[in-house]
Amino acid sequence: MSADLRARDAAMHGADPRPLVLHVMYRFDTGGLENGVVNLINHMPADRYRHAIVALTEVTDFRHRLQRDDVSFHALHKPPGQGFWQFPALYRLFRTLRPAIVHSRNLAALEVQLPAWLARVPVRVHGEHGRDVGDLDGRNRAYQRVRRFYKPFVSHYIALSRDLAEYLTGPVRVPPARVSQFVNGVDTQRFQRPGEVVGEKAVPGRGAQPIPGCPFDPDRHWLIGTVGRMAPVKDQLLLARAFVAMLSAAPELKAKARLVMIGDGPLRAQCQALLDEAGLTDLVWLPGERSDVPAVMRGLHVFALPSMAEGISNTILEAMASGLPVVATDVGGNADLVSAQISGLLVPAGEPGPMATALLRLTREPALAASMGEAGRQRVERDFSMRAMVARYQGLYDRLLGRVGA
Repeated sequence: MSADLRARDAAMHGADPRPLVLHVMYRFDTGGLENGVVNLINHMPADRYRHAIVALTEVTDFRHRLQRDDVSFHALHKPPGQGFWQFPALYRLFRTLRPAIVHSRNLAALEVQLPAWLARVPVRVHGEHGRDVGDLDGRNRAYQRVRRFYKPFVSHYIALSRDLAEYLTGPVRVPPARVSQFVNGVDTQRFQRPGEVVGEKAVPGRGAQPIPGCPFDPDRHWLIGTVGRMAPVKDQLLLARAFVAMLSAAPELKAKARLVMIGDGPLRAQCQALLDEAGLTDLVWLPGERSDVPAVMRGLHVFALPSMAEGISNTILEAMASGLPVVATDVGGNADLVSAQISGLLVPAGEPGPMATALLRLTREPALAASMGEAGRQRVERDFSMRAMVARYQGLYDRLLGRVGA
């Protein structure tokens, strides 16, 4: 950490009575985990806590999603592998910033808990948000041992789904009293059903809206879409294969069905090649990463999530808030969000056939799709509001710092 940075932080926060929460993750870039951090900071009352972001690798332009100007960013440019050599730098950073809480997320950032303990950070929280492609079922013994090694240095855990909470209290052997199960929240104003805006209120029920730059017309086409980082654990290849299988089973739908895949990553080129080889180039759109995800959601008719592993998916919540029926793989916390046969359909991971069947059913039954979308929107408004999520995190921070009632 440079002298200029230390001086800036001291000037910015030196006399600030608000406790500092240091959010630590592997990389601060477009993603569901990072989007959850942004939502938490943007919606938590500014008079209660101040915040800083530490990325073990890079902080990207995604930082501009934060709407507060009192958040500092620290990128440590860590190379791949265990980061013991980074512990002195982390220790100095923690001693300089003096956070009240260090909140790390996922296994890739868990190692910061040891230097945080050495630096006498009062509260050390670790969140488990989902699984990696190297540990889809939680049985990786090496990962279990790593988590058990760092367990003494963690004050409290947050699990974003039931299976992750059971993993922590089971194989990792964390006492249940040290684990809280939280669910994400979604901004129901930013993500809402398509509708005509009258004043500041949207009137729903007028059908999907054209997606800027998209070659497909939602009035003539049936748009099946997904949004997310195109990496192996997200398995967009499954969705591409399911789309091919659906049109093979029902070739008459080639005039109507279209596939929209938003995101960038190593699977993007593979998906495009697979769809090109199937002769479906003109029926699919893979524009890469987009910053206007709410507009994308308002242009779809069905949202699909083909992941091999998930915690609590932000994109499922965003799709439900947008009034979309969801077809998702039955992994992680997806079943905690999607009420099967009510707000969407759950299918096995890694199998194109069942996903193709589910997509075909909703394509042929648009009234069923609409009713599922409405049920999803109602569920979000009832159970997954942004206000409730922020209250859960703020309440935990207050309790761990002894600030209850502050």
